[in-house]
Amino acid sequence: MIERTLVLVKPDGVQRGLIGDIISRFEKRGLKIVGMKMVWVDKDFSKQHYSAHIDKNFYKGLEDFIISAPIVAMAVEGINAVELVRKVVGSTEPKSAPIGTIRGDFAHVSYEYADKKGISIKNLVHASGNSEEAEQEVSLWFSVEELFNYKSANQDYVM
Repeated sequence: MIERTLVLVKPDGVQRGLIGDIISRFEKRGLKIVGMKMVWVDKDFSKQHYSAHIDKNFYKGLEDFIISAPIVAMAVEGINAVELVRKVVGSTEPKSAPIGTIRGDFAHVSYEYADKKGISIKNLVHASGNSEEAEQEVSLWFSVEELFNYKSANQDYVM
């Protein structure tokens, strides 16, 4: 039941100064940050992370966006962490994300708008889609030495 998943605060979240607000959402839910770093993604790493999308029409915009500014990568741990993180983050399209989610509270862009502008949708965060993807993404972004096991004060209450 205890899972690890990847969360990225994308360039728009970093540039808008929302890193702390975004991290706080996960910590308040009782999830534990077990790895975190700020990085500037290059084109080669973008291709590794988004390997499933390289042949899709929207990949170029996705790559341009993810390499445009630093991002904050986090390995997040908790009970059913993949599912819980996805709920906290909200729908991929911010316009459709419920209020109370990260995307619903801090963004409002639609796919239609992004497509008309020929850009990647600015939706603040990336969250692994399922357990298999989470495992692969965490190992892509973090070495074993960069992940930490520790007891948090919340564990007695939420785990």
